[in-house]
Amino acid sequence: MHSSRWVRGTVMAAAVASCSIAPALAQQDYPNKPIVLVVPFAPGGSSEFLSRLIGAKLTEAWKQQVVVESRPGGAGNIAMEAVERAKPDGYTLILGHVGTLAVNPAMFPKLPYDPNKFIPVTMIATVPSLLVVNPNVPAKDFKEFIALAKAKPGTVYYGSAGNGSSGHLAMEYLKQSAHIDVVHVPYKGTGPMITDLLGGQTQATFTGATPLMPHIKQGKLRPIAVGSAKRIAALPDVPTVAEAGIAGFETSQWYGILAPPGTPDAIVRKLAAEINRILKTPEVIERLASDGSIPQGSTPEEFAKFIAAEKKRWGAVVKTANIKPE
Repeated sequence: MHSSRWVRGTVMAAAVASCSIAPALAQQDYPNKPIVLVVPFAPGGSSEFLSRLIGAKLTEAWKQQVVVESRPGGAGNIAMEAVERAKPDGYTLILGHVGTLAVNPAMFPKLPYDPNKFIPVTMIATVPSLLVVNPNVPAKDFKEFIALAKAKPGTVYYGSAGNGSSGHLAMEYLKQSAHIDVVHVPYKGTGPMITDLLGGQTQATFTGATPLMPHIKQGKLRPIAVGSAKRIAALPDVPTVAEAGIAGFETSQWYGILAPPGTPDAIVRKLAAEINRILKTPEVIERLASDGSIPQGSTPEEFAKFIAAEKKRWGAVVKTANIKPE
């Protein structure tokens, strides 16, 4: 009798131990299958460029494929909702962005996801917003652009990747700061917005530098000013908005990796460590700089603190501009 009880107790203890050991072993073995990195926006912008760059480097380091999957729509809400519900095992990640994490909570009365539940992994990069115009616009620099907008209010049309996108917010921030009246034309993605800007259907945009750089190099777009606090290496002769006359002005897009709620801390830390290592490699630093991006890297805690501060800042801009969902 005592012997059978002892056997049953031993078996139960072993089962409990195996259950607790299994997750730990799984985390040590991570990753042992492909990882899906979801991008909440249409191809053609900074989000795709950064995701593919980091994905390729993680694939190279871990010998497991990182699949970049674009799920555009709903100002990023569709992808965020799907990833929030994904299995929290580190094999589904999402590219976090100023729009989905700092703007949408202020713009939408009700979101289909809770941005506070996602687990920040690390910040990847900031992409300075770049104010550019079609070469046919009679404004050679920032001061001339502001003068034109003030002389002919409501006649300068600017495009963005969509209502509430970072490009929309950046120009609204400039409108509030410079007291100008320019007209917003929202598109479904950065690609079609740039196509119309090149064709002259719109006159300007104030969006992330990365997708604009090839057209600037070809002389098809004229850079007017950089939204970041410092000039960017790719365009050393282009002044910041602050240098050009609006003291304290700063606006940049930012991107980072987040995991679904409940993802084990060990996996989050492993991801953060590897991505931070990648961001410090000379090849990635050079690649990002050539496209107007600035590598960042952070701890999960630092990224969480940054997101909280950005929610306050952009929430105020959304409220002042009375920006509503499309």
